[in-house]
Amino acid sequence: MSDQIELMTGTTVGIRARDGVVLAAEKRVSYGFYLMSKSGKKVYPITNRIGIASSGILADIQTIAKVIRANIANLEIETKTPVSVRAAAKLLSIILFQNKYMPYIAETMVGGIDEEGPRLFILDSWGSLIEDDYAALGNGARTAIGIIETGYSSEITVKEAKELAIKAIKEAIARDPTSGDGIDTLTIASNGYVEDSIKL
Repeated sequence: MSDQIELMTGTTVGIRARDGVVLAAEKRVSYGFYLMSKSGKKVYPITNRIGIASSGILADIQTIAKVIRANIANLEIETKTPVSVRAAAKLLSIILFQNKYMPYIAETMVGGIDEEGPRLFILDSWGSLIEDDYAALGNGARTAIGIIETGYSSEITVKEAKELAIKAIKEAIARDPTSGDGIDTLTIASNGYVEDSIKL
């Protein structure tokens, strides 16, 4: 258990706004305190209304993104209806639980917008599922969550949420050696998603 926590490197945040969801993560890839890359991608659009952001081992993060994207596409073909954010999160929860004996070493957020409005779900490696207004994962989470808590309100817009997410990750980068080298953001609103990357 302690080894797994040490591998939850980096910083990832998610914020639910009144008109959408913002997911963000820094780009550094490290194992323990060894820097492996400065261009890791930890935020992925899954559909035009749903995205994920993860913290942990990059190979597992990439696999989770591919597996959930394929499963959602298959489910939407079968049902001929768009998958809700909650259904996508529950589907990922089942996939993670099925692999509990050889778990993916990653904590993941599923965020998006559907008929019920913006939603944000947080999952651990074993598929535990929690819905919340905001969250921070990884080694920099303690710093990031403090910044988010001081700036969050239920009336926050996606524009403000993006600014808050960037601020939270910048503060975490300043204090966590496993975080750094830029920030990727994914903003999801009713008209689709926008990806952005900030160099530091």
